[in-house]
Amino acid sequence: MKRIQESGGRRQAAGGRISIRLGCLLLAGAWLLVAANIKLFLKDGTFQLAREYKVEGDRVSYLSVDRGEWEEIPVSLVDLEKTQAVIKQREEEAREEKLSIKEEEKALKEAAREVQRVPKEDGVYLVDGDKVTPVKVGESKIVTNKRRNVLKALSPLPMVTGKATVELDGPHSSTGTANREPEFYIRLSADERFGIIRMGEHKGNRVVEKLTIIPVTKETMEEPDLVETFRKQVGDQVYKIWPAKPLDPGEYAVVEYTEGKVNMQVWDFFVAPGTGS
Repeated sequence: MKRIQESGGRRQAAGGRISIRLGCLLLAGAWLLVAANIKLFLKDGTFQLAREYKVEGDRVSYLSVDRGEWEEIPVSLVDLEKTQAVIKQREEEAREEKLSIKEEEKALKEAAREVQRVPKEDGVYLVDGDKVTPVKVGESKIVTNKRRNVLKALSPLPMVTGKATVELDGPHSSTGTANREPEFYIRLSADERFGIIRMGEHKGNRVVEKLTIIPVTKETMEEPDLVETFRKQVGDQVYKIWPAKPLDPGEYAVVEYTEGKVNMQVWDFFVAPGTGS
């Protein structure tokens, strides 16, 4: 029940942010209406605020914003060149603002559609065209010279001294892809760090990261082999992540962790050999 309530809260928060952004777009549209007033510049450096104006012979007629009536002024007193230049500039700015609003609305709609693709459960999902497949979380183990402990999800490591490794059993993942530039969605359970790592090998198992535990201070130095990645937020604690460069064939994982806590969650996968980029 708790997970359902938390997920509902995240969806509500995400919806609130979208509503706020749409509200800003509406305010921007209202600003455009206010900006429709015209500054009728005079040659003495002042101006009259008008709804519209027209030149009629040697007179300029304008609908005064302040008084709500049509008034006249000699054309010789009006700086028509400056008035028209400012109107042209404002029209160009209005066109750009309108285009920006349309692009923002499009981006919001695309983000809403994209986040709907991601299942509501926290975890990692492999993207293959229109298909989104869950990746099974791996059971990590802390391996030292003397013992082998299961690493509980997002639970700190019982302190030991010396060297250790975080490992997954077996040399290969059961989840694979032929794409050397795979994309993943990750729905986080909390505000944690995340990324993609390349795993090493140790006695037939896969090494998630190497650890060094300092004896006196009990500080833990983590050494994950992180891959350079791009990421894009598509919803509340929902991200798309993919490698910045094509991955070499081998064993990898998407990981979620707190730096210095040794609480890494691992969703392992492999990139098949002999595939193109």
